[in-house]
Amino acid sequence: MALSNTQYNTLIRRYEDRQLSNQHIVTERKSRLYSRFPRLSEIDCAISSISLTQGKRLLEGDEGALTELKAQIAALHAEKESLLRRNGYPIDYFEPPYNCPDCKDTGYIGSRKCHCFQQAAIDLVYTQSNIRQILESENFQHFSYEYYPDSLINPATKLSSLATAKQAVALCRDFIDTFDQAFKNLFFYGDTGTGKTFLSNCVAKELLDTGHSVIYFSSSSHFHIFEKNDFGRGESPSEDYQNIFGCDLLIIDDLGTELSNSFTTSRLFLCLNERILRQKSTIISTNLGLRQLVDIYSERTFSRISSNYAMVKLFGNDIRIQKKLKRQ
Repeated sequence: MALSNTQYNTLIRRYEDRQLSNQHIVTERKSRLYSRFPRLSEIDCAISSISLTQGKRLLEGDEGALTELKAQIAALHAEKESLLRRNGYPIDYFEPPYNCPDCKDTGYIGSRKCHCFQQAAIDLVYTQSNIRQILESENFQHFSYEYYPDSLINPATKLSSLATAKQAVALCRDFIDTFDQAFKNLFFYGDTGTGKTFLSNCVAKELLDTGHSVIYFSSSSHFHIFEKNDFGRGESPSEDYQNIFGCDLLIIDDLGTELSNSFTTSRLFLCLNERILRQKSTIISTNLGLRQLVDIYSERTFSRISSNYAMVKLFGNDIRIQKKLKRQ
């Protein structure tokens, strides 16, 4: 799981808070039950004392005494469990109520991250990706080919709208399956409502579920981050700005809808070029045609895209309108 330092520290603090909360719960439980059943306090004190003696004997190599001490501790534990059970409490009532008993809420099993930590990282990235709710509906499970007609043909590729959509999905699947082994980028272009953003979200969902960091920005929001960084009066780079270059997958949606000028042109090249150098994958979707892309963002930027991105032109009738008509 590729987490920024800030994200990692956020998770560690959560685990530390959880451990502290557990300690408070145990302390409160002991305080309450010790006052009601003083024998419980006596037993716990006796176990602690004998355990200390046991440790000393162990260091001295006195195995005979160890056997006797272990028997005494076992008898005290049995008495304690019996007392708790008789009064309606579980025998582990004084154990911390761990969210994850495997790592005891530390996040680690030895030097290895626990499964709960990995899931917490996924949940954190989901929240910070800004698309969690969208991905509940826009994913491969809800993707349908019924909106892509087989009768509509692209003269340039000789492929139908349906065949092109299937090719795009296969490309996305391969992108996901080889994500950790091969550096790839995707560029979806074509008319409004042909499924470009939906496919981007399908990829995002799969990668987020496997613990990768995915950051989604509309084109306008993407360039706004650069504006804040460049004109922020000396402020240190924001986390969003750092994540633009460091996240596993960056999605720039609706490129061309922002107010384009020399600033956005230069920052797009900076972003794409830096991520290519870092071998960090990017998905771009746009309604612009290729000639428009060159005219707005320059030959240099187009060269970076055409030589480093798999480019797919989706076409067909507006899916949003088709769905709306179907509901009526």
